[in-house]
Amino acid sequence: MDADSLTTNAPVTLTLDAEGGDHAPGEIVAGALMAASPTLRVLLVGRPELVEPLLASGSHEYVELVPSASVVSSKDEPAAAVRKMPDSSIAVGARTVVDGRSQGFVSAGNTGAMLAAALLLIKRAGDIRRPAIVTTLPGMEGPVVMLDAGANADCRPEHLLEFGALGTAYARAVLRISQPRVGLLNIGEEEGKGSELARAAYTELKASGLNFVGNVEGWDLLRNTADVVVTDGFTGNVTLKLLEGCSSSLFVRIKEAASSSAQARMGGLLLRPALRGLRAGLDPEEYGGTYLLGVRGLVVICHGNSTRRAIANALRFGAEALRRGVLSAVDEEFAKITGGRGSAAS
Repeated sequence: MDADSLTTNAPVTLTLDAEGGDHAPGEIVAGALMAASPTLRVLLVGRPELVEPLLASGSHEYVELVPSASVVSSKDEPAAAVRKMPDSSIAVGARTVVDGRSQGFVSAGNTGAMLAAALLLIKRAGDIRRPAIVTTLPGMEGPVVMLDAGANADCRPEHLLEFGALGTAYARAVLRISQPRVGLLNIGEEEGKGSELARAAYTELKASGLNFVGNVEGWDLLRNTADVVVTDGFTGNVTLKLLEGCSSSLFVRIKEAASSSAQARMGGLLLRPALRGLRAGLDPEEYGGTYLLGVRGLVVICHGNSTRRAIANALRFGAEALRRGVLSAVDEEFAKITGGRGSAAS
């Protein structure tokens, strides 16, 4: 089914890697059961001897087991593993999208293997050089799009330029920002700052025609200095995990402070509703996953330590993207920006 034709409650079928993640298969299967419904059917890929016992009790009308025979581990070289292990949960899951059995693939497994499966099986879209993981950060004045958040540890300047175009397309299509400001994550504001990659990427972005506003330092990332921030996948992934770790630690300390005295506990009770809303906005499990942009289908990457709640939310997140036609909208915007070369979802 074409994503553009989906209505709010249109049935969606997504594939879920039952054996991907630190808590697989238990938490993954539990997340699938939480999310599955008449409007969200889940193809659960995994070894039957491990997955079937977790499905044994109750009726699972909207969950179907798709057998696989092996798992790509964190120790395997991703591209080689996908080629040599066509019966792995990641390879089998990607093929369900290629074969049209599913409209998208969700996994908390090996990110490198997910990227390899997307490139080798689902394929790049158009002339995209490097698909990128896009994530939306909670800026103080609104969302900030950052990419790459972990797909490409090593990049060239032209890759960061392409990330700028993909991020701009995403910000226009999803966040409805007509002229997104693009910034380059760097160690200083001045044009000559940073690594050789950063300096060369600055030159490319400045001459690109994008709404490039220069370098963005770490402390300005959430201050909405830019709407789209580009970086290599190594730096982006470290940045994302640092922000999530700081957020988690902050709420632990707030909780400790709020219970430190009778007066603090009273203040904590008054602040609890506001803090709950704040925590929900900063909690990575609220969305559960992020998109891999630049391949021919919906691919959602989840944290390796995802719980059942995160997995359920990632499935809902993916289904909502299909119903809203997110990838087709990004595709159209990217084509406008690049003059028709490549796309984010075609």
